[in-house]
Amino acid sequence: MDHGRQYLENASYTWSKDSIRLILSPSPLAKSIYFHVQETGYFKTSDSYYTERKNLNSFLIVYTLTGKGQLQYQGREYTLCPGSLFFIHCMEHHRYLTPPGEKWEFLWVHFNGPSALGYYKEFVRSGFRTLEYGHSHGVKNYMTQILHSSREKSRAAEPVVSALITNLLTEVLLKSPCEGSGSFSMPDYIRSVMAEIEHNFSASLSLDYLADLYGVSKFHLSREFKKYTGMTVNEFIIRTRITYAKGLLKYSDLSISDIAAQSGVSHVSHFINLFKAREGITPLAYRKQWK
Repeated sequence: MDHGRQYLENASYTWSKDSIRLILSPSPLAKSIYFHVQETGYFKTSDSYYTERKNLNSFLIVYTLTGKGQLQYQGREYTLCPGSLFFIHCMEHHRYLTPPGEKWEFLWVHFNGPSALGYYKEFVRSGFRTLEYGHSHGVKNYMTQILHSSREKSRAAEPVVSALITNLLTEVLLKSPCEGSGSFSMPDYIRSVMAEIEHNFSASLSLDYLADLYGVSKFHLSREFKKYTGMTVNEFIIRTRITYAKGLLKYSDLSISDIAAQSGVSHVSHFINLFKAREGITPLAYRKQWK
């Protein structure tokens, strides 16, 4: 909890007797390097159930099993049906509840970790949304395993739970990048552009050339390529060239200028600057590390 901000919590804890709530105390090691569970559980609730919070240093994933719930977050309301999942940062004001006349059954996990905020920022990069998994059992299985493994007291429990949270977050990120599509499905022409770059990176490639080659506008290609790969076309070209150059630096005796030319960069000084900006060291220093 951020002690500089006032913590808010209001709730009506009306869940069934067979509901489960585990409150955990992660070890210092888990807090420093792992994803770790703060609380986790399984709730069967009636229509008087709700939880409202703000300024809690935690991240929360809730997966609906049966019935109907509602989430209020970032000024909007979301209806939660079987297969729905939400992933929120509990520092932000939020309220989730069972609507009047409904029952709501769900799995949930409060967690944190050194990279938790980074995962959340990537999840909301294109805006917050709830996810719909339908009858898929992958997310349900991960959350069930997190709940069961959190009961264990062995030394292996914390790294196992961390791995399960990583798998769960991977599922969430793979589901979320394409707004309105419901799943991550890269178009064939984007794959073709990537293949063209990987096969001909040493040639003079440009956004205009690639757009003409595949019959799309350069503005559309630029937008869609970054949407599906997370980087610009130019950055993908540079990374492909740098990756090839690293192999030559490690396993050949070619000069830096020859490696730059074979990698598709005409000026050695420009090659050195590109390499250092991405690897943190010069090409020569990289070669010395590996030889």
